[in-house]
Amino acid sequence: MQMSKESVPGSRQIRSGFLEFFRERQHAIVPSSSLLPDAPNLMFTNAGMNQFVPIFLGETPCPFRPGRAADTQKCIRAGGKHNDLDDVGWDTYHHTFFEMLGNWSFGDYFKREAIQWSWELLTGVWGFPKERLYATVYSPGEGDPSEFDREAHDIWADLLTGEGLDPALHLIRGGSKDNFWMMGDTGPCGPCSEIHVDLTQQGDTRGALVNKDSSECIELWNLVFIQFNANPDGSFSDLPQRHVDTGMGFERVVSIIQNTRCFRNFGAVISNYDTDVFASLFRTIEQLSGKSYQATLPSRSSREPTGQERVDVAFRIIADHVRTLAFALADGIEPGNTDRNYVLRRILRRAVRNGRDCLGLERPFFHRLIEVLDEGMGGIFPELRAGRSRIEEIIRDEEESFRHTLDKGTELFQDQLQIFRIYDKGTDSKKILPGDLAFELYDTYGIPLESTVRMAREQGHPGVDTVRFDELMTLQRKRARAARKTEVIEVTGLSDLPPTRFCGFDETESRVELLKLVNLKEGFGVVTYRTPFHPEMGGQIGDRGIMEKGEEQWQVADTRKVGNSILHMMRGQPGSLSRGDVLTVRVDASRRRGIERHHTVTHLLHWALHQVVSRDAGQKGSHVADDKLTFDFNAQALEPAQIRDIEQLVNERILDNETIHAFEVDRRAVEGRRDVMQFFGEKYDSRVRVVQIGGRPEGLDGFSMELCGGTHVRSTGQIGLFRIRGEGAISSGIRRIEAAAGTVALKQVRDEASLLERLSSLLNAPLPELERRLGRSLEERRFLEKRLEALQERMAAERSRSLLSQARTVVLGEDRNVPLIVQNLGDADARTVQNVAEGLRSRFPGVIVLGGSREGSALLVAMVGKDCPEPVRADGIIRAIAPDIGGKGGGRPDFARGGGRNPEGLDQALSRVDPWIRDHLASR
Repeated sequence: MQMSKESVPGSRQIRSGFLEFFRERQHAIVPSSSLLPDAPNLMFTNAGMNQFVPIFLGETPCPFRPGRAADTQKCIRAGGKHNDLDDVGWDTYHHTFFEMLGNWSFGDYFKREAIQWSWELLTGVWGFPKERLYATVYSPGEGDPSEFDREAHDIWADLLTGEGLDPALHLIRGGSKDNFWMMGDTGPCGPCSEIHVDLTQQGDTRGALVNKDSSECIELWNLVFIQFNANPDGSFSDLPQRHVDTGMGFERVVSIIQNTRCFRNFGAVISNYDTDVFASLFRTIEQLSGKSYQATLPSRSSREPTGQERVDVAFRIIADHVRTLAFALADGIEPGNTDRNYVLRRILRRAVRNGRDCLGLERPFFHRLIEVLDEGMGGIFPELRAGRSRIEEIIRDEEESFRHTLDKGTELFQDQLQIFRIYDKGTDSKKILPGDLAFELYDTYGIPLESTVRMAREQGHPGVDTVRFDELMTLQRKRARAARKTEVIEVTGLSDLPPTRFCGFDETESRVELLKLVNLKEGFGVVTYRTPFHPEMGGQIGDRGIMEKGEEQWQVADTRKVGNSILHMMRGQPGSLSRGDVLTVRVDASRRRGIERHHTVTHLLHWALHQVVSRDAGQKGSHVADDKLTFDFNAQALEPAQIRDIEQLVNERILDNETIHAFEVDRRAVEGRRDVMQFFGEKYDSRVRVVQIGGRPEGLDGFSMELCGGTHVRSTGQIGLFRIRGEGAISSGIRRIEAAAGTVALKQVRDEASLLERLSSLLNAPLPELERRLGRSLEERRFLEKRLEALQERMAAERSRSLLSQARTVVLGEDRNVPLIVQNLGDADARTVQNVAEGLRSRFPGVIVLGGSREGSALLVAMVGKDCPEPVRADGIIRAIAPDIGGKGGGRPDFARGGGRNPEGLDQALSRVDPWIRDHLASR
C-alpha cells in the first residue's frame, strides 16, 4: 500500500488509501452520517464522532464485530460554537464544508494500536518525513482534570526512540485546552494525543511552533482516548469500556501531500485550495466568469482586498460554499429563515454576492457548479448524485430570488444616499454614511457591511458608521435570543430514567405506575413506566385524555417526548399524587381516531404524490391532528388536474379497504430500499417499525411502506372520505397540501353544499343555472374588476379632497413648521388607505399619516411630500408608531407602511405622530 513518490497521488487515492488501511485492520467501513445531526444542540454534523455518540454513552450496543469502524464524514462548521464562515476565502485552510477521516474503537483496541497505526499510515504509507512530526500528550496544569497521561507518553516515547527520534524533542506535553476532550460538562471524556507537522522550509523548528497557532506547524491528526466519566461533583471515574475516537482533516492531508509534491518541496504555499479537490470547480468558475484564479491572498492586516486578491477570495468562497449547499441539500437541509436553514441561505447569498460583485457574474451561475461537483464526488457520496436535479433546482430558485432582493437593496442604497446628501451639512463626520442604513441593507436584503462600505467608497464617502451598525446587530441578536425563548419544556432530572414503554398501539386505556412528578411552568408533569398516550413526534400531535386515582381525576392536556421518557402534561395541581401510585389512564379515543385517520391517509397521500408527480417529490414535513393534516413536499406547483388525480387515487385506495400492517424489522432489512420511505431528519434504532398498506403481514410487499412510529387505523376503509382543501408554497421549492379525512371532510362537503344551496336560493336559480352564471367569461370578470378599481380610486380621490380641510401645522419655532395630516380612516383595506394617501400627496406639501383597519388587522401609511420644508422621514414615523398596533414596518424616507393585529391601538399610534416629529426635529 505504500505510496509512490514518483507521482503525486490524487485526492481519491488518498481517501481510499486511508479507508483501505483500516479495512485491512478489521475496521468496518461505514458511510458518512447525515449532516443533520442527532444531537439537538448541534446545528450541523461537525465531527466524525457525532454518529457514534450513542455507542460511547452505552445507549446503543456496538453493531460491529470486532468493535472497530472507519469512515470519511461530511462536516459543516458554519454556525454555533464552530463557525468558520466569515474566514472562508481569506486564507488557505478555512472551510464551511470538509471531510473528516476517522477510525474508532468501541471497547476494543486502545492507545497502543491507535498510536502505532497512525504513525504507520503517515510515515510508512503516505511517506511523511518522520523528523517533521511531533506528538502531544496530556499533562495537567493548575485546575486541569485528571492526571498525566503516562500510558500514551510511554507508548510514544518507545515508538519515537525506535524510529531514531528524540522523545524529549518530538514529544510535547499540553494542558486541557489542547489535550483533554470532553463531550460535555459531564459524561464520557479522556485525554487526547495530537500529531503535528512542521511545514517550514527547513523543517528544523524543533517543536517550537506546536500549538502556537502557526500555519507553518499544523495539527494533522487527533487521537482521543475516551476512558473516564466526568461526574457532576467534578470527579472522574473509569468507564467500564474504553474507546478510541480519531479525526483527521481530509483536505488538509491532501493539501500537504500535493502542495509539497510528496514532501519534495516545502517552499511552496500549503493551501487546501491548490489541490485537485477544488481544481475542477475553479476551472468551471473561470469558464463562467472569464477570470482566472491565481491563488493570491489578502494581507492579514487588511480586510479590503483589491484587484486579483478580490477575485481569488471570491473563487475560494464560491468553491467552498457550493460544496456546503450541495451536501446539505442532499441530506434534506434546505435554505430558509430560521436556525440551520438560515445559515444555508446566508452561505448561498455570500457566494452569489461574491460572484456578482467580484467576478461579474450577472446571471444565475451557482447551480451550474453542481454538475462538476457531482462528477468529482458523486461516486463517493451517492446521495449527491441521487438528489442532483433537486439540488440544482433549489439553488437556482434561491439565487434568482436573492438577485431580485439584491437589486432592491442596491436601489435602496442609492435612494438613501441621495437623501443623506440632501441633508448633509457638509461636515466631515456627516460624510460617513449612517450605520442604520448599513444595518437595514444587511438585515432586509442580506448585503453585508463590507459591501455597503465598498459601495459608499465608490460614491466618494469614506465609510460607514460601524459603531452604530454593531449596536444594531447586538440589539438584533438579543431580540433573536428572546424570540427563541418560546414555550420550551425545561425538565431536569429525567436523563437517568429508563425509557417509557408506549403501549398505545393496542390499547387506549391502561393501569400504570407513577414514576415521577415534574414541575412545569403551567400545571405539572407525570412520567410513568408505560403509557397508551402517544407523544407529539413525527408530525403527529400528542394525545390528550384523563388520569384517575380513585375518585380524583386530572386532565392530560398534551403528551411530549423528553429524552427516552414520555411526559404527560397535566392541568391543575397534583394534589395527592405521589411516586408509586397506580393510576388509570384513558386516551381521548374519539380524538385519537381522528389523528389515526389523518396519519394513515398521509401515507396514502405520499404514495399518490409519487404516482402523479414524481418519485423525487419527497416529504419535507407534516402535521397530523384530529381535525386536519398538512403535508409538505419538494416539487413545483401542482396543476389543478394533478390535485384532482391525487385526491382520486387516495379515495380509490380507501374504497379498496386495504389492510394496514405495522411490524418491526431489523433496520438492515430496509436500508437502501427505495420502496420503503425513510426520511431526512429521522434517526432510527437497530429495530425499526414499518407501516405497510396492502401486501402480506410482515411481507415488505405493500404498495405503501414507510418507517413510522405513529398510530394508524386498521384498514384504509376506516379513513372515510379524503379531500384536499388547498395547495401552495411555504418556502422556496417547498409546497404544502392541506387536507382532511373522515367526518371532518364530510362536514366540509356538507358546509359547501349548504353554501351552494343558499346561493342558489338567493339568486333564484337551480344549481346548473348557478354554475353557468358563476362561469361567466374571464374577460367579463376582468372588466368588472377594472370598473371596481376605478370606482375605488374615485372614492379615494374624493376622500383625499375632504381631508385637505383637516390639515394642521406642527410649529417648531423660528419660522419652522411642518404641514401635517393625520387621520384614522376607520373601516378601510390596504388599497383604500394607500390610494387616499397617494391622492393627498399630489396636493399636499407636508407629512401624511393615515390608518385603517379591517377583519382584525390594522394598517399604517406615511408619506412625505417632496416640498416638505423639514427633513421628516416616513420610515422613521412608521417604525416609531407601528408597535402600538402590535406590528412593525418600514420603507423609504418618502413612503413607508406598517401593519399589525391590534386595531384598537390605531388611535394611540396616530396620536404619537406630532410628538415624534417634534422630538425628531428638535435638535436640527
